Amino acid sequence: MAQPALSAFDLVRSLGGRRVLDGVSLTAAPGRRIGLIGENGAGKSTLLRLLAGVDEPDGGAVTRPADLGFLHQEMPFDPAATIADVLDEALREAREDLADLDRLTAALAATPPDGPDQAGLLAAYGARLDRAQDHDAWDADRRAEITLAGLGLGGIGTGRTLATLSGGQRARLALAALLVRRPTALLLDEPTNHLDDDAAAFLEEQLRALPGAVVAASHDRAFLDAVCTDLIDLDPAVDGPTRYGGGYTAYLAAKQAERDRWERRFADEQSELAALRQSVATTSRTIAANRGPRDNNRMSFGLLTNRVEQQISRRVRNAGRRLDELERAQVRRPPPPLRFAAPALASPSPEGTLLALRDVMVPGRLTLDRFDLTATDRVLVTGPNGAGKSTLLAVLAGHLAAGGEVRRRGSLRIGLLAQDSVFDRPERTAADTYARAVGPRRAEAVPLVDLGLLAPRELGRPVGELSAGQRRRLALALLIADPPELLLLDEPTNHLSPRLADELQNALGPGPGPGAIVVASHDRWLRSRWPGRELRLPAPA
Repeated sequence: MAQPALSAFDLVRSLGGRRVLDGVSLTAAPGRRIGLIGENGAGKSTLLRLLAGVDEPDGGAVTRPADLGFLHQEMPFDPAATIADVLDEALREAREDLADLDRLTAALAATPPDGPDQAGLLAAYGARLDRAQDHDAWDADRRAEITLAGLGLGGIGTGRTLATLSGGQRARLALAALLVRRPTALLLDEPTNHLDDDAAAFLEEQLRALPGAVVAASHDRAFLDAVCTDLIDLDPAVDGPTRYGGGYTAYLAAKQAERDRWERRFADEQSELAALRQSVATTSRTIAANRGPRDNNRMSFGLLTNRVEQQISRRVRNAGRRLDELERAQVRRPPPPLRFAAPALASPSPEGTLLALRDVMVPGRLTLDRFDLTATDRVLVTGPNGAGKSTLLAVLAGHLAAGGEVRRRGSLRIGLLAQDSVFDRPERTAADTYARAVGPRRAEAVPLVDLGLLAPRELGRPVGELSAGQRRRLALALLIADPPELLLLDEPTNHLSPRLADELQNALGPGPGPGAIVVASHDRWLRSRWPGRELRLPAPA
């Protein structure tokens, strides 16, 4: 039985007086895995909510299969519910399919082959069998065990309540429930958040094996490359949102070529417009001659003048028509993309050792025998969930006490970008927050907008109204406006668009450069291209 496609036509959605989506259309056929990419605020999550039916569009329409799964909808459980309760709900449809097949099989066995109910029973059996096969119902219970283990939840007893799970564990459980269900269409918003390498690889394998459609908004460049058959870029483009075939690597080349074409077309049209305007203005004032006719040549002069004026008039009309046509149809100026433009992430420090750790321990969170950091180091901290990456950065920053020996160079300036960006005065605008934090002189010398982390329209918005990604960008801007000697970055590419993450990654290295940088990251794309040294923390015992 053919599975229905998920499709949207000409979707329009405005939020807070701003048009977030303007005429977006897509079709996600079974077997296609579409990645949604774009800057924060481009409308990725908004589009997913419209596709899921959580929100209604201001214009346009969505056609969706009845069996649709949306990650943000998958945990409608009380905190007192157990993991077993969540799994029972995820397995409910598969168990109902198998029970109905048993019932229909018994009914068919009890019905004469030529009985009046035979045709109806056969049709019902066939439909239910197709559904059970599409959802792999016979293997559902085993799939549940495999999925929990694959997402790092296998060691947690199913009797545990949701209230006792961490935020990351609850997110992985919601994702597990979706994979166990195997809906006809699957909508995911940042599905690799909270996943380590093994869990992310497991998720990618599961999604590639699904027969239905997948639409996922993601900043994870490795995920986009491994899973997606198509990408839709919601950032501004000459012809609106653009669909690209292939994963992230193919997108990079196609996107740059598209941007080059847009800029060339805009420049060519502006040159032609300028030439046409000048032609219309000057030609319309042209006369056949700068002097009047002589007395003995008035008739021939008049004929010549008429011919010249007719030619001039025709040229003016043609130029005017072309000018009107081009002014109506001209492409708009390509908006300047956000570009990470900090001159240096960290400021230079005298050569030598900045930090030295010996036999450091935070009970239950971190054990590290030795770590030395020089003035120009670029260090990538890796390890599975729970290995203590964030804990190590907090110890290095002096925000968390630890057993053992921690030696820092005197007056060492350290900046930490934590995973959660919290501001004391959410009612203040981004620009005001920046100016107060770095001081008026520094804010004038290094304008917030010039750092390329926030769009101009976002500078006047209250911090409390910014998205999580925009607040995180603001926190990064506060650090690099007056860079410290040691910059500690905890998952710095979270909430960054893939392109901006590429630019930040380029700015991180290689050394030797000004200052030292320590990065903790799950970002597989960043890690596979890291230019400095790596400190891998072991899995927790």
